[in-house]
Formats: sequence, structure tokens, C-alpha cells
Amino acid sequence: MTSRPQTPIPPGVIDRLKHISSGTLTTELFRRGLRQCFLVGLKALNPNAARFAGEAFTLRFIPAREDVDTYDTLTPYPNQDNLQWEAVEQIGAGQVLVIDSRNDMSSASAGNVLLTRMMVKGAAGVVTDGAFRDGLEISAMNFPAYARGVVASTRLSTHHAADLQVPVSCAGVAIYPGDILVGDGDGVTVIPRHMAVELADVGEKRDAFEAYVVLRIATGEGLYGVYPPTPQTRADYEAWKKAGALPENVAQIRAERVDA
Repeated sequence: MTSRPQTPIPPGVIDRLKHISSGTLTTELFRRGLRQCFLVGLKALNPNAARFAGEAFTLRFIPAREDVDTYDTLTPYPNQDNLQWEAVEQIGAGQVLVIDSRNDMSSASAGNVLLTRMMVKGAAGVVTDGAFRDGLEISAMNFPAYARGVVASTRLSTHHAADLQVPVSCAGVAIYPGDILVGDGDGVTVIPRHMAVELADVGEKRDAFEAYVVLRIATGEGLYGVYPPTPQTRADYEAWKKAGALPENVAQIRAERVDA
């Protein structure tokens, strides 16, 4: 397969994306024509380690077959019937292992041994639309791991690792190697690589502005005239920032505008 060209991402952009909310990212992606980039149904096993951002390293599962997926394929050396181990050994620092498990939770996509290996290598996280085993151990790890749930059954029961670094479907979303995944307490969003810089710029601005809008709504204002923002709302926001961007400035600026 011919690899897609990888758009260079300037230093610091991925870390900036890590701190932008999933609501902001999905809204800005929608404004650019991408309707569904959120991995619906996936949750972090350890909410205290949920936030991450990194480049997608993909692994595709197909259904297991009894004459191929046997315990004997778990060898202490590479073999063509155990690409799962190859994925763990090949993934680089800052990358996210994205496992296309076909939304099948009948057996585990991975367990704590493989996740520990990726964690110490500096991987950014792991995402599957299936399930993990060793849920108790993974939930105690300082490593972002998202799945539909937990199951004890070995991967060999129903999954065969068929491909590495190919386009995959995860939770119904197309993910290409090198796409940027961002995770927070709500879940995981996929950003096409070529949009990473733009989303970092607009996302930071949107998060800051919406924090201001929430402050105004919290003081008792209604939605209309505040959100969606009018030109006056944006002018008030700029005045609020100049006044020091403190919660108490919201009422002060509103009162000054009314008095004027």
C-alpha cells in the first residue's frame, strides 16, 4: 500500500491540542465539514489519566480463525501470525495505538503487559473500539487507555491482527496513520493531520471565549444576545480581557454598557 503524505506538524502543536476540549474540537471540525470525528462509546479506564494527544499508529483486527490463531503464535520472537506484538514494539514515542476491533467486545484487544510496554516506550495512549482485559490493573496505570469495556477473554478467541499502519475504522470513524487523536474526560476526537495547526489556533480561542460565555450565563443572563455570540458579545469579551479577565468584571462591563 502507498503511504499518504504526512503533513509536517510544528513543535508544540500536539501538546496545545491536548489541552483543548473535545466539544470545541468537534464543533470546529463540524464547521469545516467533518460531521463525525468523535469515537462514540469509548471511555477512559483511568479517568485520572484520560487527557492525551498523539499521532495515530493503527492496528487492524479481523475475525480469528481456529487453525491460525492458536496459543502457539505467542512466540518469544516475531512471527507473521502475531502482528499485535509487532505493533507494540514498533510504536514510537508520542504515538497512539488505534485498534480496529470491529466494535467487538467478545475478547480483549490487549492487556496490561502490552500497555505497560507501550507506556515505558513513551507512547501517548491506546484506543480500541473493543475491550481490554486486566481492567483493574490498567485503571491504576498512568497511561491513557480508552475502550468500550473490560473482558477477560484472550484476544486469540475472536481477533486476528491482520495489518499495521493502514487506514482503519474505530468506533465507526475513519482513521489514517498519522492522524491526530485527542482524548479528555469526555472521550476521543480524531483530527485529520493537515488540520492540526488550524484546530490548535481556533480551538484555544474558542475555549477561552466559551469560558467567558459560561460566566455570563452563570450570572443569570439568557441565551439570546449572548450565545451564539453577537458582535456586542464579542466586543464585551474583548473589554473583559482588557479589564483583567476576572469573573467579577463580567457584571461590571455589562453595567457600563447599559449605563452608556
